[in-house]
Amino acid sequence: NTANGRGKMAARAGTSFQRRARGQRATVPGTRPSLRNGQLLLSTGVPSLDYIIGGGLAVGTLLLVEEDRYESYSRMLLKYFVAEGIVCGHSLFIASARDHPEEILQELPAPLLDDVIEIDEAIREIEDNTTITASQNSMTIAWRYQNLPKIQTALTSSSRFGHYYDVSKTMNTELQHSVKCHSFFLPDEVPLDLAASPFGNMNFGYVKLLRSIQRIIREEGFDGACPQTKQRNILRIGIHSLGSLLWGEDIGLSENIEHAYSLTKFLYALRGLLRTSLSACIITVPAYLIQNKAIIGRVVKLSDTVIGLESFNVSERASNPLYKDYHGLLHVRQIPRLNSLICDVPDTKDLAFKLKRKLFTIERLHLPPDLSDTVSRSSKQDLAESAKLLSAGCGSAARGKKHLDF
Repeated sequence: NTANGRGKMAARAGTSFQRRARGQRATVPGTRPSLRNGQLLLSTGVPSLDYIIGGGLAVGTLLLVEEDRYESYSRMLLKYFVAEGIVCGHSLFIASARDHPEEILQELPAPLLDDVIEIDEAIREIEDNTTITASQNSMTIAWRYQNLPKIQTALTSSSRFGHYYDVSKTMNTELQHSVKCHSFFLPDEVPLDLAASPFGNMNFGYVKLLRSIQRIIREEGFDGACPQTKQRNILRIGIHSLGSLLWGEDIGLSENIEHAYSLTKFLYALRGLLRTSLSACIITVPAYLIQNKAIIGRVVKLSDTVIGLESFNVSERASNPLYKDYHGLLHVRQIPRLNSLICDVPDTKDLAFKLKRKLFTIERLHLPPDLSDTVSRSSKQDLAESAKLLSAGCGSAARGKKHLDF
């Protein structure tokens, strides 16, 4: 009885464990915590791309973009990323071996500060065009498709993150100079005879670039290991066409795997810098020039998020009726696992992008309900072959050759 009494008294006295009060997070402009894993996110400048990769690009990670063959849309994603950093007040670091970073800054799209009104007008215009087209083609569509629910092609979330930009206009100079921008132009930093010279297992151009990034991270206060003496900010790093011949690489001309050490070692060292700093990086790589699949696999594994762009410029798919409303396909190669055992898998893998008038958007790619009688037989065959490449999310009727049973 005495022991029981002492136990009850100890229980009444309480326990040594106390609920820890939730501290306020230090707010960083232009960022928000992820609802899934608590990781700090920033916008890529394209809200639909943010939706695909899990809400945004995580701070301390690397986004690799496999360039399209004409390099127009991958360069546009880089400019969106830089423009979003300027609007959010982030510091910038732009590196290139072909175009001077100042030229990239002069081509940045202008932000739509009244973007809600502009988007609403664009959505109304699209809906009106869709309604007119549907009314005109209502008699040519089979009766079994008329009552099917409409497919939501737009990739949006309840809380929008990031800004919209007008690609038909350029950003004004005053807004560009409102943030600190660091540039790295390879011909100015490294002589041409030393750019491709080996420095250990890395060419000298990559060594110079890595040292420049490391110096800015330490001197500007982006290093997470050092105590913050001023307001916290983000460093956005953009590297254009890394791995091309202008960087001193010849992995696209040779299948020898020894030529991959320079690029892969640079990516490995860069990820180490990103993990310990308040920074995020986007790199465009001409993957179509790399013939060795093993090198591509290593480059993908050394990146966090990997997407590929497939443009329809001068392509056979441009004449395919399935892709008539789009300018290319977007392939999600890899999504990182951050603070969790599984990654944030997108709800669909069939994605396409288009650039119309002012906006660059990414949408779900879906099969049309039926082809009109005016479409030729060869186009129908091309459509059927293209449908086989789409995943099961586009409809089970597109996978087989059997007719439907009624």
